[in-house]
Amino acid sequence: MDLVGLSLPLLLVFWQWTTTTGAAVTYWTYTGSVGQSKWAEYFPDCGGKAQSPVDVATVQSQYDPSLGPLTPLGYSQHGNKPFSLYNNGHTVVVPLPGWMGLGGLPWQFTAVQMHLHWGNGAPEAGGSEHTINGQSSAAELHVVHYNSELYPNMSVAMTQQDGLAVLGVLIETGEEANQAFWNILNYLGRIRHAGQSVSIPAFDVQSLLPSDLGRYYRYNGSLTTPPCFQSVLWTLFTETVKISHTQLMKLETVLYASKEDADRVVMQDNYRTPQPLNDRTILSSFPLESVKVYTAGEITAIVIGALCGCVGLAVIVRFIVKTIRSTSSWDVLPSVRPAPVPRTKEPGKELKQDVALNTTSEPGKKEDPVPSSV
Repeated sequence: MDLVGLSLPLLLVFWQWTTTTGAAVTYWTYTGSVGQSKWAEYFPDCGGKAQSPVDVATVQSQYDPSLGPLTPLGYSQHGNKPFSLYNNGHTVVVPLPGWMGLGGLPWQFTAVQMHLHWGNGAPEAGGSEHTINGQSSAAELHVVHYNSELYPNMSVAMTQQDGLAVLGVLIETGEEANQAFWNILNYLGRIRHAGQSVSIPAFDVQSLLPSDLGRYYRYNGSLTTPPCFQSVLWTLFTETVKISHTQLMKLETVLYASKEDADRVVMQDNYRTPQPLNDRTILSSFPLESVKVYTAGEITAIVIGALCGCVGLAVIVRFIVKTIRSTSSWDVLPSVRPAPVPRTKEPGKELKQDVALNTTSEPGKKEDPVPSSV
């Protein structure tokens, strides 16, 4: 029997129904009485110190030059055999063939499945599980692999500290549709209810990933759903992929978390909130200086500083203008004097004065004295 046939039923059981004791079976949800705030009561690993997802504070990440680009193995070699698409009541799952794997990690990892997490379509609502500097994306894709170099199958590997490797791809919305994602979204209407599955044409899985596989964050964490085993080596790519608003709406509104014969419960907000990082270190495959990202506090301080600077500049300019105007007024006022009152002239004297001023002196001739004015 191939890998998918051997591990898929057990994997789906772990992600939908989990045994907490020998006989008791507990169903979990994201909200309510068995929601994520209660998971640790039924699944002890969910209360561990190395849980996922986490918020990646970029300024606190540590550059590790030994982290090279990841290499998808066989992702584009989908063959002619169709894929399956399954609604497990929590998300939509695509089991992956055993020839797909992942290179660039400490061990050889074999692909098992991929699935999605999303929100509810509300403005400014989240949808991704991981966040970057407190900012969430519209959705998130996970591609799950198990350590096939050390363990025989997924069921064994998922309980071991170094058993799994998961790729995290943050998804944002844009104007154009992402043709690769239609390979999944076009068939959601056929698995609207929990427990339903459908065969879909095989496609290039690598087309769902970002083009730059060399820039990412790396940390040790857990499954983001019960039983929350702390067995995952996480790789979260910095480059996001985009889907259209129509595609996101289809993902958020078509599926139900309920079975066909039960009251309909729309499958929304199927993401776990970020967990404490505790004493873990988030590594980056690139130097921090190349992606300077400001925190919310830094942005607030910059805005306040800019506003204070503008106010101060306005006060200085106003003071200078007022000073210039005041100085100009004092320079003008002293030069403004009353016009002299003309004296009354006697008849005939004006003519004599004009003649005296216009007379040209001859050499050796004594000039007549100029009459004094009255």
